[in-house]
Amino acid sequence: MKIGEIILLRSVILFFFTLILTKSMGTKSLSKISPFNFICYSVMAIIASLISLNIITNFFYGIIALLVWSLFSLALDYLSFKNKFFGDIINGKNRMVIKNGKIMEENLTKVRLTGDQLLKEMRSKNIYNIADVEFAVMETSGEINIGLKSDKNPVTPYDLGIHLSPKSEPQTVIMDGKMVDEGLTNIGLNENWLNTQLNGLSVSLDNIFLAQVDSSFNLYLDFFDDKLDISLPKVKELLYANLQKVQSDLISFSLEADNSQIKAMYLHNAKKLDEVISKLEPYLLR
Repeated sequence: MKIGEIILLRSVILFFFTLILTKSMGTKSLSKISPFNFICYSVMAIIASLISLNIITNFFYGIIALLVWSLFSLALDYLSFKNKFFGDIINGKNRMVIKNGKIMEENLTKVRLTGDQLLKEMRSKNIYNIADVEFAVMETSGEINIGLKSDKNPVTPYDLGIHLSPKSEPQTVIMDGKMVDEGLTNIGLNENWLNTQLNGLSVSLDNIFLAQVDSSFNLYLDFFDDKLDISLPKVKELLYANLQKVQSDLISFSLEADNSQIKAMYLHNAKKLDEVISKLEPYLLR
């Protein structure tokens, strides 16, 4: 067998063999793995390359070396998962580099981090004043996670006592001018609903590159022609405005009514409608 055929055959075999090994080792982002795991992956890649290029002439011995590195890596990951003490030895510990707003110089030395590097990491997270930081932790992957002081955190709806309805992942319902049945099914809609929406906007399916529907059933459209711009109706906002107008009208009618019973009826209905609006507000406005 010619050398070119040997390299081709080895490359094909190793491609699928390495694919199986990497899948069995789990899906991890390179930025999240520990230095030890990074070395294991690098060595495995080098061994696979050497076998593929026939630099390691004995194919069997090369496969054994590849299996040893992958199986030992899997075994260590399993032990790290089962035993925290062993995991700390293999992957290291996370270190608190800022605690209660104060820099922990001793821990900075342990993680080989200078003050300038710490400030650089903070700036990369849009934090420029160290006085705003309550704590900062360096993870075993080398990433620094920062927690701001409570008075420096952005205000959330929870802080304001505002209730919001839950949100789910938007579903793609049109891709490259074709309906995506799976997206419609996932969000509980069908083709008739989508066709009704498109007909109401006088839009052809062929003109749409991508369309998504969020958990509030708002439709987003992106057209092949970037110059084409169609304003989508704000159905929920319009409904909310109409409800508020009706409540305002009921209060006005109560002020104009001469009969006390009619006045009380208007005020009672206005109050009930206000309760309904309060319950619907998180779903209509967000």
